[in-house]
Amino acid sequence: MDNRITELEIRLTHLEDTIEVLNDTIIKQHSDIDILQLQISILEKKIKASQSSPVAHESEETPPPHY
Repeated sequence: MDNRITELEIRLTHLEDTIEVLNDTIIKQHSDIDILQLQISILEKKIKASQSSPVAHESEETPPPHY
């Protein structure tokens, strides 16, 4: 009986360690995801700001046919 209790305590300790490692991994991944979402948001804003409008600049327009 005492061996079974000792074995269960050992298994419980290993499970607790595994849970702690998994929890730390989840916390790190959550932080990484937050950082990546912020970076994506910044990139989206930069892309939208750098996209040209559908109207070309006057110097890029071809002259009208009567010129």
